[in-house]
Amino acid sequence: MTQPRYDVIAIGNAIVDVMSPCRDELIEELGLAKGGMTLVDTERAKELYAAMGPAREISGGSAANTLAGMSALGAQCAFIGQVASDQLGDVFSHDIRAVGIDFDTPAREAEPPTARCLIFVTPDGERTMNTFLGASQFLPPAALDDETIASASILYLEGYLWDPEEPRSAMRRAITVARSAGRKVAFTASESFVIDRHGDDFRALIEEGQIDILFVNEHELASLTGESEFEAGVAAVAGKVPVLVATRSAKGAIAVAGDTRAEVGAEPVDRVVDTTGAGDLFAAGFLTGHARGESLERCLRMGAICAAEIISHYGARPEADLKALVAEKLD
Repeated sequence: MTQPRYDVIAIGNAIVDVMSPCRDELIEELGLAKGGMTLVDTERAKELYAAMGPAREISGGSAANTLAGMSALGAQCAFIGQVASDQLGDVFSHDIRAVGIDFDTPAREAEPPTARCLIFVTPDGERTMNTFLGASQFLPPAALDDETIASASILYLEGYLWDPEEPRSAMRRAITVARSAGRKVAFTASESFVIDRHGDDFRALIEEGQIDILFVNEHELASLTGESEFEAGVAAVAGKVPVLVATRSAKGAIAVAGDTRAEVGAEPVDRVVDTTGAGDLFAAGFLTGHARGESLERCLRMGAICAAEIISHYGARPEADLKALVAEKLD
């Protein structure tokens, strides 16, 4: 087997986050589900954007956020995702390349426009996300380069992108390519509503041994297994994937690999400013450690340190020197 060129190649939504602080009252006025993620159409996206205060545009997307964290930790990464040939498409492409990630998917000329996530952040740091998926839903299998996928140690797939038909076919093909090349497949369930819609697919992938590393939070684990009790959920999945990683917000996280189990508490933070991207950056720390052959516990610690950094400021891309932070706190 050839030496991998990349630590991780990820397939995910190419989204630009548009973030704005707001009062709790605005959430009610707009009829939003506080703390949740709602898919919106073009008209609703325009309406919500008009209601926003001054906003910051930051490239986002769950898997892309994870790669940004990994790149900051010194990992070699590539991203596959679909943008449109428009202003936000240019923003996304520039931002992801600027942090050292290879991104070669050609922009799409046709409608719809590039995906955006309108994020309202209340004073308690809770984020209410409204996502217009736009062009990201039209990633065709033809956009995949088999050689590039086979050249990554780990293929990382974003559950959010399982919803639309074209990217789902692309991801299925990528799994086949990666497994044929003897590479690992990591999968993040993304959100309970994705599991509600595609749980049968995910459970089949797990049963068939197609997933090597599974990332879930406690709510996703419950949706996936039908077990409301956390430990029962862990027991239901742990034996079916080589590595299970389950996060529990303030209660920390666990990882199970065969007979080995590790647990860590959440890293202390002075103040939670914005929880956007906490799970994405946890995955970044864990995957970087895993790619380097670190122990389960050290992988979890790296994840917790990265997640703590991200919730201490607005936005889902790291602002502190993650590499220095991990080096300081890990040893």
